[in-house]
Amino acid sequence: MKTPYLLYSDGKGNIFEDLTLYATGRSGWDAMPVPGEDWIPLPNGGSLYELPGRRGIGIDVETGQMRLCDKGWAVAAFIPPAHTGFYLAAYETAPDAPTLPLFCYTAAGWQNDQFWVPATRIEPDIRQDCSGYDDKKIKVGAQSLLESYPHNRLVKHLMENCCQTYNCPAARNFSLGRWECPIPVSPACNANCIGCISLQPDEEPIVSTQDRLQFKPTPEEIVEFAVPHLATAPFPIISFGQGCEGEPLLMWETIRDSILEIRKHTTKGSININTNGSKPDAVRALCKAGLNSIRVSTNSARKNIYTAYYRPNNYQFEDIVESLKIVSAFGGWTSINYFVFPGMTDSIEEVEALRKLIRDTNLKMIQWRNFNIDPDWYLGKINVTETGDAIGIKNMQQLLQAEFPTLQFGYFNPPIERIKGDFQLDFAH
Repeated sequence: MKTPYLLYSDGKGNIFEDLTLYATGRSGWDAMPVPGEDWIPLPNGGSLYELPGRRGIGIDVETGQMRLCDKGWAVAAFIPPAHTGFYLAAYETAPDAPTLPLFCYTAAGWQNDQFWVPATRIEPDIRQDCSGYDDKKIKVGAQSLLESYPHNRLVKHLMENCCQTYNCPAARNFSLGRWECPIPVSPACNANCIGCISLQPDEEPIVSTQDRLQFKPTPEEIVEFAVPHLATAPFPIISFGQGCEGEPLLMWETIRDSILEIRKHTTKGSININTNGSKPDAVRALCKAGLNSIRVSTNSARKNIYTAYYRPNNYQFEDIVESLKIVSAFGGWTSINYFVFPGMTDSIEEVEALRKLIRDTNLKMIQWRNFNIDPDWYLGKINVTETGDAIGIKNMQQLLQAEFPTLQFGYFNPPIERIKGDFQLDFAH
């Protein structure tokens, strides 16, 4: 398609197109043209943000030269779950510009009476599509769970905080009795992630997007609602490790005891953990108890980039590699929750490191997640002034698929039916 026009905001919540400028995208520190075939209509559930203190960078429709849009603030898109962006919004940041909150900032433009973004739908699973949520049904479902488990602190947390305050998609699905049920377990963490969404130091210019769990659930509280969910939900999964907590492996004994008790009551469904993978011995114990899958979060397959962002306490990058190897050795499903930052993720050095990680761990899946962070702030925090040559996110994905034909791409933890059955068919759709 023809390149869409650049968008700008007037600072009052109104967004306009600038017909003198074509939209560009950002890779690393640089603005560049976006190939026409990379643009797709802004998916349902997406939204647009103004970026205060930032001027969009476009390509002059007459001269073909890059220049700033001086009509208003730059604009970026939030693209909904199951989609992965190829380029960030391109802009120039003023010295006094505020740090952006913890959302993704994909490039966006206007053409043919609609908004466009450079992105792809990486995952056909519909479990977090906004069209699948009925607020009235969610409210009824949440109230029913609260009444069914009146003394369960975890159900109360999930329904009152996660589901009805923060609109957590996983908690909303739990209220509707379907698919993946979240189980936060740990108020503590052994990393100090720069972009942590549940706890930010007072001195930082950003705030966490949600409050962290304040108590330690018991195995009894977990088993009480996990068993019925696994027994009755379509494509059922329970996942330890959520955005509203610290690191679940710090509570591995609770998780182990929960898994052992759950499997006394039902063999249905999949038991997953979302983790930083910092405690391989704990992962081994969970595999012995019956853990089916693991998703390890990382911003990079390179130790130096990982360490600069996660700032780990009492563990190192090699531990997360070992955790993946352990689950694979037990025959479990292994994924990485891969934070995509165009220009960093697709740099030649990163691609080589990722290829090694895939080979070394026999990785089963990459979940391509848009990195929810202010790009300038992030690169400054990890002290990256040069991101190196990049091959493009789209090209990177194509190369990996060619080299590793059994490696799956997606956005969500797959249910056991999908893991053991037809990966292209056995999921919510």
